[in-house]
Amino acid sequence: MKEDAALLPVEDARARTLALVSPLPSEWVRLEEALGRALAVDVRAQRTLPPWDNSAMDGFAVRSADLTAPLPVRLQVKETIYAGQTPRETVHPGTCARIMTGAPLPVGADAVVMRERTRLAPEGEAVDILEVVGPGHFVRPRGEDAREGEVLLPRGTPLGIPELGLLVGQGMLTVPVPRRPRVAILSTGDELCRADAPAEGRIVDANAPALSLAVLRAGGVPSVLGIARDTLEDVYQHLVAAEGHDLVLTSAGMSVGEHDFVREALEKLGVERDFWRVAIKPGKPLAVGRKGGTVYIGLPGNPTSSLVTFELFVRPALRRMLGHPDVEPPRVSGRLAGELRKPEGLAHYVRVTATWQDGELWARPLSTQTSGALRSAASATHLLHFPRSSSRLATGDKVELLPLSWGA
Repeated sequence: MKEDAALLPVEDARARTLALVSPLPSEWVRLEEALGRALAVDVRAQRTLPPWDNSAMDGFAVRSADLTAPLPVRLQVKETIYAGQTPRETVHPGTCARIMTGAPLPVGADAVVMRERTRLAPEGEAVDILEVVGPGHFVRPRGEDAREGEVLLPRGTPLGIPELGLLVGQGMLTVPVPRRPRVAILSTGDELCRADAPAEGRIVDANAPALSLAVLRAGGVPSVLGIARDTLEDVYQHLVAAEGHDLVLTSAGMSVGEHDFVREALEKLGVERDFWRVAIKPGKPLAVGRKGGTVYIGLPGNPTSSLVTFELFVRPALRRMLGHPDVEPPRVSGRLAGELRKPEGLAHYVRVTATWQDGELWARPLSTQTSGALRSAASATHLLHFPRSSSRLATGDKVELLPLSWGA
C-alpha cells in the first residue's frame, strides 16, 4: 500500500504528459487531409450563405398579410420558381408564387405555406391557402449560415465532416492545420519475433502493429522501428534511429527486471524523464520524458496494457499536437452490471461491454482482465474507471465509462 501511495495518480500523469506537448507547426492541406485535425487560424466567411432568402419547403410563397380568417384564402399564382432559378415576378396583394425547396423567395413575399396546407383551385391559376402563417414561416433567411467577413470557424475548431462541408460552401479547397505528428514505435524483448518470421520459442509482436494502427486512427503518422533485443546497446541504437520524430513510443522494458533496459537506454540518450510509474492497472510501469522537441512514452509490454495506456495518455497527447483544445478522454455515465472488488491504491480500468437497457448504459465486465489477453480488448466497448480509493462496486452502482477508440 505504501508503494501504491507513492505512485503518480492517473490525472496527474496525464496532465504532466500533456504539458510536454503543444500543437505542431501548421501546413496548408486539402480539406480531405484536414479531417480530424483542428484549425490553426480563425477562418472568416468569404461568402454570405444562403445568398438570398429561400424556401425551406415545397409550397407557395405568399404575403403573410394576405392570410386572414376566414379561411380558405384564394390567391392568384403568378409563376413557378424552381431551385436555381431567379424569380421574375413580384408578389403583390392577392397573389403568390409556387416555389420549390431552396428556390429564392420572390420580391414581396415574406412567408411560405407548405403544399400540404393548400388546395389548387379548379381553374388551375389560383390556390386556396388553408392556414394562417406569420412572416418568416418556412423561410431560410439570407445569411442564416454565414455572413461575409464574420469569423466562420475560430482557431482550434476540430474539423469534422460538417465543418469541412461548411468550408467547401465557402469555396475553400485548402485549410491551415497543424501537421500530423510523426510517431516512432519500438518493441523490445528477446521473446518477440515478426509475424512474417516466426521462430520456435518466441511470440509474434502484436504491440507494434496494434500501436501503429492506433496512432494512424488518432491522426498520427506511425513509423515502426522493429524489435530491439534485450541488451542496452541494441535498445539504445534503436532509440537513436527514432530521433527526429515528434513522439517515440516504446513497448516493454520499463520495469526493474534484469533484461529491462529501456529506462537506462533513454538516460544514455539524454532523455530527461518527467515521471515513471502510475497508480493504475493495467499499465503501472508507464514512463514519460522529453529530449528537445521529442517526447518519449514508455508503454507496458503486455498488449492490452499498452492499448489501455495509449487511450489514457498517448491519444490525448496526439490530439493536442493536432491542435484540439479539448484533449481529455471522453466520458459517459453508466451503471455496473455485476460486482467488482479490488484493494485500494490503484485505479483500475476494467474492460467492459456496454449496452443500452431501459434508457441507461449498463456495463458488464469481461470475464478476462489479464493484461496479456488481446481477445478481451477486442470484445470491449468501454473502459470502466474503478477509482483508486474504492475497493468495491456493486450491481447498479453509477460508474464512469470511457468509450474506446480502438473498436470497429
